[in-house]
Amino acid sequence: GGTMKRRAGEREKELKKKKLLEELGENRLPYLTPADADFHQLWKTKYSKLIFRKSDTVPEELHQMVQESFLTLREHNCFFQDLVRIKGKDFLTPVSRILIGNPGCTYKYLNTRLFTVPWPTEGYDIKYCSPQIHDACKALMRLNDYLHIEAVKALQGQNLFENKEIKDTAVIDREQSFATSLTEPGSVSKDQSSVCVPEDDRSVKNRTSYNLTLLNYMDPLQMLYLKQEPYFGMGNMAVSWHHDENLVERSAVAVYSYSCEDSSVEESNEQELKGRDPAVWHVGLKVAWDIETPGLAMPLHQGDIYLMLDDLNMTHQHCVLAGLSPRFSSTHRVADSSRGTLEYILGQCELALQNLQTGSDSMALSLKSLEAAVVKQAEEIHNEVEFEWLRQFWFQGKRYLKCTDWWLKPMAKLEEFWRKMEIMTSLVLSEIRKEQQIEEQRNETISCFLPLLKERQKLRKEWTAR
Repeated sequence: GGTMKRRAGEREKELKKKKLLEELGENRLPYLTPADADFHQLWKTKYSKLIFRKSDTVPEELHQMVQESFLTLREHNCFFQDLVRIKGKDFLTPVSRILIGNPGCTYKYLNTRLFTVPWPTEGYDIKYCSPQIHDACKALMRLNDYLHIEAVKALQGQNLFENKEIKDTAVIDREQSFATSLTEPGSVSKDQSSVCVPEDDRSVKNRTSYNLTLLNYMDPLQMLYLKQEPYFGMGNMAVSWHHDENLVERSAVAVYSYSCEDSSVEESNEQELKGRDPAVWHVGLKVAWDIETPGLAMPLHQGDIYLMLDDLNMTHQHCVLAGLSPRFSSTHRVADSSRGTLEYILGQCELALQNLQTGSDSMALSLKSLEAAVVKQAEEIHNEVEFEWLRQFWFQGKRYLKCTDWWLKPMAKLEEFWRKMEIMTSLVLSEIRKEQQIEEQRNETISCFLPLLKERQKLRKEWTAR
């Protein structure tokens, strides 16, 4: 049912998009940049949950650590283009990525599961391929802590303004009041748990406790072709319009941007230049499925930060507009980990294997129950571990061995569980074939078992073709 609804929703969006583009024809919707007179008024009224921090509000020591970590990861060839699946077809992303975060965490987007290179976390034995990669992951964990504090402050500040119903405060004033740093200049908090958050603000803390960052890298001059932004005529896009997927509801997204600007790529000062400067990277925002409200294009320079607070990621869409220089970004998220952690899938495997019984000679295996619900649960988990974890990992995840071998042991354990589930499937089949089976019970087992077996066969064919 969920899949059907999702597909119907996607079809509806596609039709909306098609209709919108047909209505527009060659006429583009208006969009504003900070150079436009009405920019701040539009920001305040329609985009107030976008918070921007200029690079000079961030401690210099943190800039240095983070920017060095980007360059280190690039030198070690740790950025990879992802093969993603859209409408049944595979596409290579123009942007190269790496996922860094809590050990055992994963992040899924466009049918592709990424596995975290774990940052150095207390209590975990993580071996990195080089001390430089360890330092890079540590720097990004420090940035994560800093952005968590900034997001908490921004949300608390916004709530304060909303509660007092101050509607005439310009966004720029609001920004200045947020910009005072919680940490002394040049210092970074040691860890998120040390942040004092009142009981009332528990949900604020939960919605800003980032468990991973998706790092992006792209050199636009190396790209043969970049899509043009279709609605506003904003120019080359590095990332098309989208909502970020797989996040905790109403959680904040924080982005640190680092474009490797040099003297050859400078912002144009020509007054005649209308719209955004194509030499400079921008983040574009628009109200989702709205052709009345102008879009926003916000320039991004070395070390700038922006936050998308509360439900902005749901009510609005964003894109990344390419400049001319290479650019890194670190996009910190509260990924929905309800079904996306190693702990979760190991727990699922153990649940399925509760139905497997070992005989006294430890070789003879049998099933404890042939009850339809028990069989169905085990087979669903069988499919989940194979297609959401093992095949996803061995398809693309092994690239991360350039950074660490942390995932190899858990994957070996999951494979061992999967082999036992294969035995359980064959045991179900042999039990169904036995003549002494009560026909009603057999039919019930078959009716829940067969669709899952067919799905497995279909998915195996798809993965083999990929």
